[in-house]
Amino acid sequence: MRQSKSQKVVPFLKNSSYYFQKGSYYCQQNKLDKALLFFKKTIEVEPDNSLNHYNLGSLLSRMGYLEKANQVFSYIVNQMDPSLTECYFLIAVNHGLMDNLEKARYYLNLYLQFSPDGEMAVDAEDLLYALNEEEGEEILPENNRNNKDMNAPSEEGKEIIGHYRESKSVRSILWQALYHKDELIVEKAISMYGSLMEGIGEENLRDFVRNPWIKKRLRVQALLELKNMGVKGLVTIFLEGSLRDADLSYYPLVAPRWFAKWQDVLDCTLKNMRLTKTYSERFYEDAQAIWIDYLNNSYPHLPTIKKIETWSAGLEYALSKFHFLNVTQKKLAEKYRVSTSSISMKYKEINEVLNIEHRAYHNMLIYLTKHEKE
Repeated sequence: MRQSKSQKVVPFLKNSSYYFQKGSYYCQQNKLDKALLFFKKTIEVEPDNSLNHYNLGSLLSRMGYLEKANQVFSYIVNQMDPSLTECYFLIAVNHGLMDNLEKARYYLNLYLQFSPDGEMAVDAEDLLYALNEEEGEEILPENNRNNKDMNAPSEEGKEIIGHYRESKSVRSILWQALYHKDELIVEKAISMYGSLMEGIGEENLRDFVRNPWIKKRLRVQALLELKNMGVKGLVTIFLEGSLRDADLSYYPLVAPRWFAKWQDVLDCTLKNMRLTKTYSERFYEDAQAIWIDYLNNSYPHLPTIKKIETWSAGLEYALSKFHFLNVTQKKLAEKYRVSTSSISMKYKEINEVLNIEHRAYHNMLIYLTKHEKE
């Protein structure tokens, strides 16, 4: 008797291993959105397998969805498998990337409490040490920070460098932060590489400025760090569509080492600019360019920064004046919660150094002249 076509078909049951393999393949291809779909399918097929959830959380971390990743990791240890203590370590790392150092310390200590001899114990101790050192740097008096020799690391600094060299996990975390989707995390990673002294971060920053997918303002920050690290001679950078060699000795970045408060002003400005739909990508680059230009041209008479928000508001106002945008000091005062007089004062300081209004009109004349010829 002849079998029907339907009787010959053997149904293929796709289990969680199949979806995991597909997801892993797309991870290797760096097609993370597709990988995410398959990792979610592993949970649909096998919801009680904690490793499926763990893989999903790890991928979410890699994609920059740090809060969602932490929710997954917390669900694992609280509802599924308390023995999977590596989740505490990963939660700590994510909180560190989100700049929540208090929670990062809490979960690192929690991991060490549950797994004092765990695979990540040494890395957890290294990170705790680094976080405590960073906190110590912040409470150092401003004058002492500015006057100390930035090219001569302390004994504690040398020990941190040793931790970076010895800990593969710490190196991996910092490298991933350098190529993170969140630009604020990337900026912090660049600064951290620049603080590693002795040329340790040089190779990673050299690779970074060669990458054609890196935004211009982030490349400028990395070049500034390289120059401040004492790197001399030619550095290959991606510029205007091709790889070119730039001599850092003549590259127009003359500011001293990038201090934390300078970055805080820029971070605050970009964060508040993102609250509106007024600005496209080029405006973010111009804001950083204006700030770096101001610091370069002010040196060695560096600005005294007491309240971050007033300088940030002044910087955004300078940007708006440069581009003839309809942004008033009153609107900025409400957004940054500062007075209009303080914005006016900071803008005046920036304008005295850069002559923003003159440059803006000059650019406008060039544009109009070119437009008339066309």
